[in-house]
Amino acid sequence: MSLAIASLFSVAGKTAVITGGSRGIGEMIARAYVENGARVILTSRRAEDVEGLAATLGTAATAIPADLSRMDEIDRFAAEVGRVAPKVDVLFNNAGASWGAPFGSFPEHGWDKVMTINLKAVFFLTQRLLPLLEAAATPDDLARVINIGSIDGLHVSPIESYSYAASKAGVLHLTRMMAKFLAPRGIAVNAIAPGYFPSKMTAGIADRVDAEVLKATPLGRWGTTEDMAGVALFLGARASAYLCGSVVTVDGGYATTA
Repeated sequence: MSLAIASLFSVAGKTAVITGGSRGIGEMIARAYVENGARVILTSRRAEDVEGLAATLGTAATAIPADLSRMDEIDRFAAEVGRVAPKVDVLFNNAGASWGAPFGSFPEHGWDKVMTINLKAVFFLTQRLLPLLEAAATPDDLARVINIGSIDGLHVSPIESYSYAASKAGVLHLTRMMAKFLAPRGIAVNAIAPGYFPSKMTAGIADRVDAEVLKATPLGRWGTTEDMAGVALFLGARASAYLCGSVVTVDGGYATTA
């Protein structure tokens, strides 16, 4: 086995499925994989967004719009993936939603919406794509499932986003559960816990909270596309082959040093 960077960190020729792949962290990951020779299959609820990004990325990208909050759509999406790809080397469970409201008025539909897309869909989409992940696995390079959690699953957020924080804590423990039971099937499961990256979701955070978070971040800045791309490429490449059930926190030190 070569120890050259070109071998250890290559994703060339791999097929990656990225949910929530039309913007934010999903788009960052998609661009990184395409630029490094992978094929990406993107999904998002808004067809115009995901199809627009796929068109920008070129022939290496395929858009399959789907609403992963619905089981019938999870089934349809998984079937469509199987029709266009014989195997899935890397699955990024990135699609997510958030909801903020005071404890006393937090609505049931805000709880259910977030839990369904952030946690339930992670489990059932991975389940439905299991045959394609197993088809990609080799003794030298396992298939990968990479769940996108959040630092809000690791610490207490200054924002009253109860269902979001609970769902992301659930994602991180679900990652460990899946890692234990999918590793014997040739699939390594790990997670990324991002801090504050520019996205539609973080755009809604109040300026006051923004300033407080930035002040408390030891590296003194927000996350960038390069920051996310590096971790995402590492977790899908041979270099991370001995990681199983790990959570990689990418937050500039904000939650990890609190």
